[in-house]
Amino acid sequence: MSLRAVFFDYSGTLFRLEQDESWLAGLTDGGGDPLDLEAQTELLRRLTAPTGQVVEFEPEFRDAWDQRDLDPGMHRKSNLEVLRLSGVSTREQAEALYGRLVDPLSWTPYPDTAAVLRGLRAAGVRIAVISNIAFDIRPAFEALGVSDLVDEYLMSYVEGVIKPDPKLFLRACERIGVAPEEALMIGDSEEADGGAAAVGCAVSIVEPVPTAERPDALLAAVAEHGLLPAPTSGE
Repeated sequence: MSLRAVFFDYSGTLFRLEQDESWLAGLTDGGGDPLDLEAQTELLRRLTAPTGQVVEFEPEFRDAWDQRDLDPGMHRKSNLEVLRLSGVSTREQAEALYGRLVDPLSWTPYPDTAAVLRGLRAAGVRIAVISNIAFDIRPAFEALGVSDLVDEYLMSYVEGVIKPDPKLFLRACERIGVAPEEALMIGDSEEADGGAAAVGCAVSIVEPVPTAERPDALLAAVAEHGLLPAPTSGE
């Protein structure tokens, strides 16, 4: 059965929360010393980790972390605790950094995000974005000028289910009118996005590296499945 649809993850796949000196440089640890680049990088990794527990939580916060992508309140509570346990020294600093996390306009698109969405739409391929997320990501697509290229956005806090639950992938198939065997899921997590294989979707995993280091992985992934031509150097 030929592929007629592509499902994309959001964080680490189409967009990435990148380091920005304008809002990370002022962070200090418990002793008042500036957080170095390594510490800043680790902070962002923890805030955007798709699965697993990134710090040692007390039970109250462990439950909130497990539910974070289903409930915005739990998302805020657990991520502020991550920041506290990661050494961010004041509540004000943690609140400011958390505000960046949940602002879709703070996220950077990968270099080929717009190109892959436009190419697929031109080829008549249906597109859905399936994200474990607790805030509305659609403004990021609007800012990039590609929101109209996505047929369906399935966000876990709206849908009440998170990847790798099969129901989320099957729901995407139903909404855009394809069989699971006709869809390709592209994401950065074997555990979460790889769950699409259980319902019969093809799966391609990309690395959630900095955007400058991954110029055409999305185009290469769809090309590997015959949906678009392979990217040329510099595309």
